[in-house]
Amino acid sequence: MQLKHFLKINDLTLDELEYIFERTRWIKNEFKQYRRYWPLTDRTLAMIFDKNSTRTRLSFEAGMYQLGGNAIYLSTRDTQLGRGEPVEDAAQVISRMVDLIMIRTYEHNVVERFAENSRVPVINGLTDEYHPCQILGDIFTYIEHRGSITGKTVAWIGDSNNVCNTWLQAAEIFGFNVHVSTPKGYEVEPERAGLYSTDHYEEFACPHDAVKNADLVTTDVWTSMGFEAEEEKRRDAFSGFCVDAEMMSYAKKDSLFMHCLPAHRGEEVTAEVLDSPQSVVWDEAENRLHAQKALMEYLLLGRVEIK
Repeated sequence: MQLKHFLKINDLTLDELEYIFERTRWIKNEFKQYRRYWPLTDRTLAMIFDKNSTRTRLSFEAGMYQLGGNAIYLSTRDTQLGRGEPVEDAAQVISRMVDLIMIRTYEHNVVERFAENSRVPVINGLTDEYHPCQILGDIFTYIEHRGSITGKTVAWIGDSNNVCNTWLQAAEIFGFNVHVSTPKGYEVEPERAGLYSTDHYEEFACPHDAVKNADLVTTDVWTSMGFEAEEEKRRDAFSGFCVDAEMMSYAKKDSLFMHCLPAHRGEEVTAEVLDSPQSVVWDEAENRLHAQKALMEYLLLGRVEIK
C-alpha cells in the first residue's frame, strides 16, 4: 500500500478517520472480551522520545504488544541523535530496521524531516505544534459517550498550545465548532495552527462566554513542556481561566469535560470538575491505547474487514 504518515490530524481524510474509529471500537471490544487479536505479528515499532512521557509511551508500547508486535524504546539521550546525528541520517537507518516509527519531540520540523527520509510510516507522538494522537483518542471518546461530534461545540480554555491547534484542525475535518478563550498574548496563531479559515472557530476574551452552551469543555496545563521558564509568568496571566464548577454551569447540562493529562488540580481545573460525573478523562486516557492500535493497524495493513 501507499506509504502514509500521521504527522497532523489532517494528514488523513474524514473517511479514513471514520474508518479508524470503527476499527477502534472493534479492537477495544476485543480487548475487553480478552480475545487475542494479533494482526501485527513480527512487526516492530521504534519509539523515539525527546520529551518525557507517561501516556504516549505506555499506550504505544502496550498497544503494539497487544497487536502481536514488538516495541523498542529509544531516547535521544541514549542514542546518536543526542550526539548530533542528522535527523535525515537517523531516519534512513532506523526505517530500514523497523516497520513503524513514533516520535515525540519539540519542533514539528523534526518529524517532517524524519518522515521525508523514512521508508516506513512515521507517527507524531507530540510536537510543540501538534498532538494528533491525543485528539484521535479525544474525538473517539466523545463519539463513544455522545455520538457524532459534527455540529457540536467544543470550548477550549487556556493556552493555545499543540492540543488546541489540533482541535482546530479537527474541527475543519469533522465540521464542529471550537470556542477558544485564552489570556491576552496567548491567542491562537492561525499559521502555526495550520488553519486555512475561521469557519469553525471563534475566540472569546471571557472563558464563560466561550463555554456557554458548549457540548464539550476541555483544557490543558498552562505551562507545556519546553516552556518551564515561563511558569510563574503564565500562572499570573492565566488567573481566571481555571475550569471550575461555575464555569461548567454555562455549558450544556449534558456536556463533557476532557483533559489530556497530567492535570494540576486547582490550577487549570478544579478537583471538583476533574473528578465529577461530567469528566471523562480516564476513558479519554484509555482510548489513546485503542485509537492508536487502530491507527497503527491502518498505517501498516490498510483497510481490513470490519467484523
